[in-house]
Amino acid sequence: MMIQFYSMFWQVGAAPRLKLMVLVWILAVASATAQDLTVSGKVQESNGSALPGVSVLVKGTTRGTQTDAEGNFKIVTPANATLVFSFVGMTTQEVAVGNRTTVSVTLLNDNKQLAEVVVIGYGTQRKKDLTGSIASITTADFNKGNIATPDQLVAGKVAGVQITPNGGAPGAGSTIRIRGGASLNASNDPLIVIDGVPLDNSELKGAPNPLSLINPNDIESFNILKDASATAIYGSRASNGVIMITTKKGKKGDVMRVNLSTQASVGQRTGQIEVLSADDFRALVNQYGTGTQKSLLGSAVTDWQKEIYRTAVSTDNNLSVTGSVKNMPYRVSVGYTNQNGILKTSNMGRTSASVGLTPMLLDNHLKVDINVKASTIKNRFANQGAIGAAVAFDPTQPIFSGKESYGGYFEWVNADGKPNTIATRNPLGLLDLTDDKSTVNRSIGNMQLDYKFHFLPELHANLNVGYDISKSDGNRFVPALAASNFSNGGEKTVYTQDRSNKLLDFYFNYVKDLTKDTRIDLTAGYSYQDFLNTTTSITKDAAETKIINDSPYKTQNTLVSFFGRANLNLQDRYLLTFTLRRDGSSRFAKDNRWGTFPSAAFAWKINEMEFLKNSNVLSDLKLRLGYGVTGQQDVGQNFAYLARYTPSTATAQQQLGNTFYTTLRAEGYNANIKWEQTVTQNVGLDFAFKKARVSGSIDYYRKETTDLLNVVPVAAGTNLTNEILSNVGSIENKGLELLLNYNAISKEDFTLDLGFNATYNENKITKLTSANDPNYKGVLVGGIAGGVGSTIQIHSVGYPASSYFVAQQVYDQNGKPVEGVYVDRNQDGKITVDDYYHYKSPAPRVFIGFNAQTSYKKWSGGFVVRGNFGNYVYNNIVSTSGVLQAFQGANNSLANVVPNVNVTQFATPQYFSDYYMENASFLRMDNLFAGYDLGKLFGGRTSARVSATVQNVFVITKYTGLDPEVSGGIDNNIYPLPRTYTLGLNIGF
Repeated sequence: MMIQFYSMFWQVGAAPRLKLMVLVWILAVASATAQDLTVSGKVQESNGSALPGVSVLVKGTTRGTQTDAEGNFKIVTPANATLVFSFVGMTTQEVAVGNRTTVSVTLLNDNKQLAEVVVIGYGTQRKKDLTGSIASITTADFNKGNIATPDQLVAGKVAGVQITPNGGAPGAGSTIRIRGGASLNASNDPLIVIDGVPLDNSELKGAPNPLSLINPNDIESFNILKDASATAIYGSRASNGVIMITTKKGKKGDVMRVNLSTQASVGQRTGQIEVLSADDFRALVNQYGTGTQKSLLGSAVTDWQKEIYRTAVSTDNNLSVTGSVKNMPYRVSVGYTNQNGILKTSNMGRTSASVGLTPMLLDNHLKVDINVKASTIKNRFANQGAIGAAVAFDPTQPIFSGKESYGGYFEWVNADGKPNTIATRNPLGLLDLTDDKSTVNRSIGNMQLDYKFHFLPELHANLNVGYDISKSDGNRFVPALAASNFSNGGEKTVYTQDRSNKLLDFYFNYVKDLTKDTRIDLTAGYSYQDFLNTTTSITKDAAETKIINDSPYKTQNTLVSFFGRANLNLQDRYLLTFTLRRDGSSRFAKDNRWGTFPSAAFAWKINEMEFLKNSNVLSDLKLRLGYGVTGQQDVGQNFAYLARYTPSTATAQQQLGNTFYTTLRAEGYNANIKWEQTVTQNVGLDFAFKKARVSGSIDYYRKETTDLLNVVPVAAGTNLTNEILSNVGSIENKGLELLLNYNAISKEDFTLDLGFNATYNENKITKLTSANDPNYKGVLVGGIAGGVGSTIQIHSVGYPASSYFVAQQVYDQNGKPVEGVYVDRNQDGKITVDDYYHYKSPAPRVFIGFNAQTSYKKWSGGFVVRGNFGNYVYNNIVSTSGVLQAFQGANNSLANVVPNVNVTQFATPQYFSDYYMENASFLRMDNLFAGYDLGKLFGGRTSARVSATVQNVFVITKYTGLDPEVSGGIDNNIYPLPRTYTLGLNIGF
């Protein structure tokens, strides 16, 4: 056709110059037409499954398309062009077209890129596009060994996250603080979200820890959201950070794989509280005691701490099956954990199961994610009063009395033969004559539907329906013959709890690549969550003839929310995030029910600028700025704004004639109680060096909580109490976080990776009352053993929360503390509470984590070290048992003391002396592990691996007590952490 046009034009006799111009134009058009090709093809995975939604781009241009539901594509491209195929989770592939019109491509899984995709609130995001402070920890980095609860998997691994064990009891949890506590009287615990279901942080009766019902072996990753730009999408529950837990799932195209893991552990106590031996105790009593007290000494030699502890053997077994049936990946698992505690009679048995299904339906436009986790936990709780009793009980007395009374255990009795009610009880009697058991069933599940619209594939509709339900049954029985409950005729407590947490989320998500380097990501939705808790508890005597206490309880609270988020990526250099959530909570009155929580963040990928884009030094350099507002609605009571009446107990009824009536006591309340609100600012820098193989981040943050809930005094006669909870205060946390990762060695058969994190946090109360009162010292907290209602800590303006409030001890010229003599700090000639001063804090100023992982051929190993610096502990054991009066047990009984009594020679307790404050800084090796890969067995169909782990390897500290890591900072009657040795075997089919 073009030739015919040219022939006719030439024959009509056009001007020579015009003919030449037309000829050039025709040749150019003909050349361009000849070079353009229409290329079609199909993109699939390695197993042959079609891949819809793959981006197909002509390299060097903005021309592109996407594959359809069957993986097919069609694109017009110049000849000899290169097509770029990319898909999240797959290795990007470039294909030279040449003169071909048909191209078929197979994309492979990119495990590294998959790890770069992190879970955030209501969706996922590429790690390189994050604007907030988010830490991601996956299975490869989890702590190893006898891990009974999820929080233990990441202890010491994340900057800004302090995880302090609550003791060594089976299944015991941890106190988790993200960038310090943001509240005084509301919860400081982070919000935990499992597979999109936010959990209820309230007490789960009958369980040592709510997370103990979640099998750590089912967890794939933790994503910890730390600053407001990351957490504000959860609004009213995000002031303390958010922990996103994602469980393991099957992958599309996987063949069926069976994995069996089994491990056996042995736990041992690492030491004991130093007390006087039997001989030393006899010498003390003979020196300072009266004749009556000397006559009470026995002839036995009993190490009571040795008697109450044991070597604890535990097992953990897990079986999982993972695979894919056509378009439905699946994972099914079962597990059983039997964990014995080192304190006799303590045990936890957990049976768990999980099912995960992730089918793709409707031509891959509908993704379904179904997760169901269920567990049953059976607990035997040891009477932990035996720990303190073992420290204090007379070491010259035998375990058994040789009589039938009181279960045959030696007990201190009065002249009438009845137990001395204020003397120390026999530690073994406390353990063996207390039967405290519970059974707790819990199930967490959800179904998430993600629908990609056929007519607009960039738009997704997401529906998430979930639940978290639990049922607890427990009973505590102490026989009438037990000395500990003899006066009440024993005890039988029966309790139940039914909790339900129902969730409905619905949101739209729109993601669009406007150009090859500009993207928008919009999310908007609605959330409804309802919590119902029904609890009963009734205590009777052992014979069940009288009711001692009956306290049924039922409560409900509901949270309704609207939220939105906008992410904008400009030129793959500038990232903007805006988030807004509006929450309505039934915990507050109508006028205070709704709260609005906005945030904004900006990130600049400096390494993508032209002057650094081709740098041989830097592979990542990103500046992050964030600001946001989050809330706190977990105020401890669901109806704190309503008038409440408390019924009298069975022993405090009003008698009218021969009839006893239950009375109602009016409680104080605050109708205007409302949200606590936290404003967070964050400046961060992410970096990575190519040749040095070093990467990391540094963050500065500042968090200020206003409308802080504080218990303040009220004028007499104006309310039903002299103190009331009100929104009057403010508290500030500010700090610096450093994270470093170093790939020290990277060879084919030898690798070494090192990780280090450090956090500096400064906590300070800035306001506690509505009006400035210079005479207001603060709120006394931190109850201690010794003296009714005695406290050792205080919340005061200008000081960290729970600072110690003590008297300044005076010492003689030899450095010995002088009993009862303290510094008169206000110089008024007398020692009163006005002379007490603020001294240190239980929270560390600096905490660090250091870990190493290495592999050499078939061997692997590593360790985890944690450290706290600047934290102080009040040694309540020494303050109560380190005085001469302590051995003079009440009503003709004796009690052991600690050797410190020989140092101070205090006659009477000096509870508030700063002498008992100790620097509890420490460095602890949490975990030391090694493993060996046995390779392929049985014809290559089976793989196996063996491992060995030691937990709580050593602690370096100057603290004189048993363990410097004491949650809350008051050392008294703490269940000690064991040292645990574990052998494990993992077999894959």
